[in-house]
Amino acid sequence: MTVPNRLAQATSPYLLQHAGNPVDWYEWGEEALARARAEDRPILLSIGYSACHWCHVMAHESFENPATAELMNRHFVNIKVDREERPDLDEIYMAATVAMNQGQGGWPMTVFLAPDQRPFFAGTYYPPEDRFGRPGFPALLRRIAELWNTDRTRLLEQGERLVEYLQMVARPQPGPAIGETELRQVLDQYNRAFDTLWGGFGRAPKFPPSASLMLLLRLGRRFADPWSGAMVRRTLEAMAAGGIYDQIGGGFCRYSTDERWLVPHFEKMLYDNALLARAYLEGWQATGTADWRRIAVEVLDYVLREMTDPAGGFWSATDADSEGEEGKFFVWTPEEVVAELPPQDAELACAWWDITSEGNWEGKNIPNLPQPLEAFAASRGLEAAAVRERLDRAREVLYRARARRVPPGLDDKVLAGWNGLMISALAEGYRALRDRRYLEAATRAAEFVIGNLTAPGGRLHRSWRRGTTRGAGVLEDYAWLGNGLLDLYEAGGAWHWFEAAERLASIVRTGFAAPGGGFFATSDGHEALVVRFREGSDGATPSANAEAARLLARLGYHRGDAAMLDEAAGALAAWAGALRQAPRAFASSLLVADFLLDGPVELALVGQATDPGTEALWAALGQRFIPRRIVAHGMAGTAGPPLLEGKSPVGGAASLYVCRNFSCEAPITDPARIAL
Repeated sequence: MTVPNRLAQATSPYLLQHAGNPVDWYEWGEEALARARAEDRPILLSIGYSACHWCHVMAHESFENPATAELMNRHFVNIKVDREERPDLDEIYMAATVAMNQGQGGWPMTVFLAPDQRPFFAGTYYPPEDRFGRPGFPALLRRIAELWNTDRTRLLEQGERLVEYLQMVARPQPGPAIGETELRQVLDQYNRAFDTLWGGFGRAPKFPPSASLMLLLRLGRRFADPWSGAMVRRTLEAMAAGGIYDQIGGGFCRYSTDERWLVPHFEKMLYDNALLARAYLEGWQATGTADWRRIAVEVLDYVLREMTDPAGGFWSATDADSEGEEGKFFVWTPEEVVAELPPQDAELACAWWDITSEGNWEGKNIPNLPQPLEAFAASRGLEAAAVRERLDRAREVLYRARARRVPPGLDDKVLAGWNGLMISALAEGYRALRDRRYLEAATRAAEFVIGNLTAPGGRLHRSWRRGTTRGAGVLEDYAWLGNGLLDLYEAGGAWHWFEAAERLASIVRTGFAAPGGGFFATSDGHEALVVRFREGSDGATPSANAEAARLLARLGYHRGDAAMLDEAAGALAAWAGALRQAPRAFASSLLVADFLLDGPVELALVGQATDPGTEALWAALGQRFIPRRIVAHGMAGTAGPPLLEGKSPVGGAASLYVCRNFSCEAPITDPARIAL
């Protein structure tokens, strides 16, 4: 039977991957929900994303199978959702999935709903027949359909209990203000969970702990605790040496399946690379470790080279799979290296990147670094600098050779919030490294997002792809983009980016504010869902509630606005009870608490942008680790925040004013005198 191709007009690459399925897929919306109500059918909701390996597996095994599709079409209204376009739906139904599966969740997510959106059964990947301790998907479909017809009351009662649970999960867990006690508590948790051999926290699989590393850098400084820095150092070293890092092309994969960061799931996400670029930049600023500066540069350059839309925004992700095989694009054999390089360089490259005839993964090799450069060079009686030069040339040759392979799939949609994270990383890259390419790319992306994803009235769209916008912006879009625009201003960008950040913060305060403090995930104008969700903990990305608090805290200090500072503190306090039970899950909130606890150092750099003295002060500041700061720049009398008022160049020379609570030390004109 021919089914309508309702996904043919979708903008999401993930949905388009399913457009040719024999399943009668709908996008989430009133058309599908109305059909479910009218025909009294349950909804089969499938949520995934384009770079998800197991999503591809289930699609091939089940959604492309005509017999399985016929079962789906006969008994259910089938809805396919891209979790990246609809994080609001993903948060709600993932909470239900975790509740029904002993704390386990993931993608693809498979949820069965009543026509009124209440979930009554949920899981993740299902094989085509009974396997891995899971029921086969066709058998599950038949069982759910049978229960809907014969024991619907029990399903609906289960759905009602799940909705009550979701409402409970979405309620805040308030407590007293967060302070040093909680910061010490999380430090103790990190100490106990740290993997002293391979870095990171806990067992495999291991996800890059970007927020935790940035928090530990701050805790090490606050408490004069050298072990905090040691945990950061080992983790940054191990990740940069592992296969989770693309040693040939730059950029980090989503996570490692093993404890030593060797074998990743090979998808690359924009948000991971934005967050890790900042973590490596801060690690370099705090320690001076040149390798971490190099990794940050390689990550930023990878994004500019491979993840940037010609219009200026940043794409979302690349797949793990190419030619139907996970990781095929990224792995090597010695013969493939020998075919591209002169014999001596090929032998050096294979030894350096651990490329052997035996292989380190399924008979092939994931490039990784078994030893540091200095030890590797010394073992061969060579100078490290000369070896680095040869390896850099070899890397360029292998990168060009790899580019001739069939590449992984690209998800080329542009998401407002994820672009905010990347704008932040590039702005900080420029502030720290003074490479103007990064400022230009961040500015161009900001212009693109504001120009293309802003609706009349100033509210944001969630996504853009090839000229079409989709969906209402959610809290993370406003919070991450707002912080990105503020970072762009603080790195030397134009004043109007500060003003744009203020406009987004205003919408957060009026459209997302929740009773008792903190913020809902969706705005007051969002479509009605089964629950208006809110969350305080981090997930794969920083908590939107915490990032909204950070935006208000930064602007509050810039403006001297006590109300904004109170709202920022209130957003953290709304989840303080939960934070005290599991502080590591609230690393982003604790970053904001650390910022609020003492307040920032206020840096006002006054001078003409074209003055070499101004650039010298910028460069000196950029090399320093100054975690709790706000920055104003420009000339007195021009548009800018209150921190610039009354400040002028000393004797006509560019000057840096270091202040707290708008009380300033003597201005500095000599970069060598900066001590922060």
